[in-house]
Amino acid sequence: MSAKPIEAGTGGGTGTLPVSSRSRLAQLWSEMKRHKVSYLFLAPFLLLFFIFIIVPILTSITLSFSYYNILEAPRFIGFSNYKLLFVDDDIFMQAVGITLKFAFITGPVGYVMAFLLAWLISQIPIKYRFFYTLCFYTPSITSATAMSVVWLYMFAGDRKGMLNHWLIRIGLLDEPFLYLQDIRTIVPVIIIVSLWMSMGVGFLAFLAGLQNVPKDLYEAGEIDGIRNRWQQLFYITVPSVKPQLLFGAIMQVVSSLQVFDVSVQLVGLPSPLYAGHTILTHLFDYAFIRFEMGYASAIAVVLFLLMMGLNRLIFNLLGRD
Repeated sequence: MSAKPIEAGTGGGTGTLPVSSRSRLAQLWSEMKRHKVSYLFLAPFLLLFFIFIIVPILTSITLSFSYYNILEAPRFIGFSNYKLLFVDDDIFMQAVGITLKFAFITGPVGYVMAFLLAWLISQIPIKYRFFYTLCFYTPSITSATAMSVVWLYMFAGDRKGMLNHWLIRIGLLDEPFLYLQDIRTIVPVIIIVSLWMSMGVGFLAFLAGLQNVPKDLYEAGEIDGIRNRWQQLFYITVPSVKPQLLFGAIMQVVSSLQVFDVSVQLVGLPSPLYAGHTILTHLFDYAFIRFEMGYASAIAVVLFLLMMGLNRLIFNLLGRD
């Protein structure tokens, strides 16, 4: 018995095709030929996206099911890497906890800080905005190595360290405190430095979005009863920059889960008692120090899935409109 024909095509095109995967491929090919100019413009991006994003992801997923040490050909071992990762690797589970703790603090705090600073800068005269934008944006484009020089001097564990010097001078400390060796202060120090360097692309997106909010919306708000800037922010500004808020949230989540350079530069690799060990630090250890690429690929897949899950949560919260 033959399949019942259905109407196919979009726009002005019509025709009859059987309901099957073959007919859908034919329909897709017809659409591509009809809009070939558009697909030609998309081709460079799609090609680069496939080569540098899709292929590495698929390769990493494949290698995560194998034992691969670079010198020998990959050998399939099933789920052994994942079993070792979640059952026997206590350092990895500690790294997951530290990374999530770091992300749930620096993510929301850095996100709110970036938006509020962008909003405050948008309130000042235009001729001063570039200066303030440069001041807040510069730490994010400065290498972690350069920034660590300043922060290592700030948190140095001797009397010459700036923080120790002033705390001893005012009488709060009797002797220097080892901020970068004490497991109680390692994560807070990394969080502070990361927040200082968090005014990145999301901050610029917020600033651009805030400057493009139509002025007549504020005038209409004043007529409707809005009396101060905080009411303007809540009822007009935030709803007008939802695309930028979504973009900034995604960038903040990605950056907070990828903390690596700051931790390594401040507390070393490995850190004291692995107190500053993150998922990406664990991945780097196995990939480029121990050269266990199969195991490192399993770590990368877990990190990728964690990012995808958090990004999906953000889309559900901010992307519904």
